[in-house]
Amino acid sequence: MISTRILSKTLQELSSICHTDFALLGRAGQLLFATSPELSVDPSAIDAFLQSAADEMTLADIFVYRISDRDRTEYILLAHGGDAGLFGRIASSEIHNLMEASGEKTDQSHFIQHLLLDDLLPLDIRNEARRLRIREDVPRVVFLIETDEEDNEMALQTLRALITAPRGSDFITPLDMAHIAVVKEFSSGSLAASALKTANTLSDMLNTEAMISVRVAYGEPVNSLTALSHSCKEAHLALEVGRIFYPDRRIISCDRLGIGRLIYQLPTALCERFLRETFPDGVFDELTEEDMATIRTFFANSLNISETARQLFIHRNTLVYRLEKLEKVTGLDIRKFDDAMTFKLAMMVSEYLHSQAG
Repeated sequence: MISTRILSKTLQELSSICHTDFALLGRAGQLLFATSPELSVDPSAIDAFLQSAADEMTLADIFVYRISDRDRTEYILLAHGGDAGLFGRIASSEIHNLMEASGEKTDQSHFIQHLLLDDLLPLDIRNEARRLRIREDVPRVVFLIETDEEDNEMALQTLRALITAPRGSDFITPLDMAHIAVVKEFSSGSLAASALKTANTLSDMLNTEAMISVRVAYGEPVNSLTALSHSCKEAHLALEVGRIFYPDRRIISCDRLGIGRLIYQLPTALCERFLRETFPDGVFDELTEEDMATIRTFFANSLNISETARQLFIHRNTLVYRLEKLEKVTGLDIRKFDDAMTFKLAMMVSEYLHSQAG
């Protein structure tokens, strides 16, 4: 339902233009807003009007209008002063149009939500898209925004306030308490670059301006409404893979998951066997946090001993000693490319297994 704030602002502006006072009552006859405190009607008369089938009536010099939505009374409008009969009809028509627009927007949001969750049949998608005036075959990308908050309402309201687009173009809808979907339409061209730019904008908007910690993932560009659920699934996969293998990334694209995508789709039994074969005595689980920090820094610096030693604030010979000790324990010399690749895979597989166990 449209907010009372918007309705009161609309009536206040109409009152100033038309020199007519308005009062808006709820479906039970309660006062919601009035441009003049003197504008009132006997409650019994309003009750009688609500019980009748009439859409308008006149009480002395006050005009009363029923405003309905889908055969249900939503508001009662009172108009007094000036040409109240004419301007009352104009005001009631304006409120009705606002209600229709708001209802259509809500319907669109629900439609997109069910579409992303893959709850609709192809024929239903086409029919509903035509009814809601949503274009079917245009390039779109689904962005999933994951918040660290218990409730994503603040992030949702921030997005709705800051993202404006023509009706039927871009959509914002919650999927659950932690995830918000943004479906954005793009013109044909460099979709990859445009999608990345949009993801950065969404992340900056919420992380920096609204001070809400979020991660943003996005799926593949698709050219039809029926394929949007696929883009959403890819974005969700990107969030899951990113959480396990790339925890420092705030923006994750489904086409930049690398080997993380492959490991994520492997059976856990196969991953466990790989670790047993690579480290027969289970020595991988016995490595200290200092060992792992050294290894991660070494990999982050492309196996460069000098740069790794500098970042760890240790002497170069100390780092070489650590790596030689690691080789004796694990049987892998990560200064060599093949052994480094094997160890990197083992680290990722271990992270995946831990995520599955948790």
